[in-house]
Amino acid sequence: MAEVSAETRSPAKTLVESHLEGGVLTLTLANPPANALSIAMMEALKGALDRAREDERVAVIVLGAAGKVFSAGHDLKEMTAHRADADRGRAFFARTMALCSSLMQAIVRHPRPVIAAVDGVATAAGCQLVASCDLAVASERARFATPGVNIGLFCSTPMVALSRNVARKHAMEMLLTGEMIDAHTALSFGLVNRVVAPQALNRTVMDFAQTIASKSPLTLKIGKEAFYAQAEMGLAEAYEYAARVMVENMMARDAEEGIGAFIEKRQPQWRGE
Repeated sequence: MAEVSAETRSPAKTLVESHLEGGVLTLTLANPPANALSIAMMEALKGALDRAREDERVAVIVLGAAGKVFSAGHDLKEMTAHRADADRGRAFFARTMALCSSLMQAIVRHPRPVIAAVDGVATAAGCQLVASCDLAVASERARFATPGVNIGLFCSTPMVALSRNVARKHAMEMLLTGEMIDAHTALSFGLVNRVVAPQALNRTVMDFAQTIASKSPLTLKIGKEAFYAQAEMGLAEAYEYAARVMVENMMARDAEEGIGAFIEKRQPQWRGE
């Protein structure tokens, strides 16, 4: 039987719905129509991710959203309200950006692979959220933009995730024009892995997730951590680091079991060690 829990801002409002089944934890942004990344939404999502780190039942995380908008980014009404503060909102803006940066890094540094399932519009920090995930599957009706430049607010923090996922000129095109791109353009840019019909999105994402969940959890953790670490290094340093990781990985019981199973032509029995 599937287990269901929820992150709530108050008893009356569920912001992030959580559903665990077959090793796949689905986290759903549940504050349509905008699914804005307010302080409360970001805290709820980060809390769910943090708990998943300690839950050995979780092999893969899927991040989705309710409604027609995946996420419109930061809650501009919430931020604007703080312009009435004595410091014109500076402290609140700093808190918002620090929490957002912490949330995005929590996804990248999470020991479980995170897959974005995008069936709507993802703009600004919402686009950043998609770019921060390890994989992304979009429906044909998904659209993406970093439109801050249109309102005098360059998408500087979304730029960090975007520029690490797409070619430099594609990133600059999105950041400088603020124009919306469709799902197939996002695929050609490298922002998403696959584009499917809306009715096939859930099935495609679950197939993806279950394929990954069938692998050794230890190997996935080692590999994800190493991928992002080496990407920040020079070539020689990256090879030295990756070689050390390979040696340590070879010493793991799961590697011994996996290689043995391959040689013996049988299914491996993962122990996560």
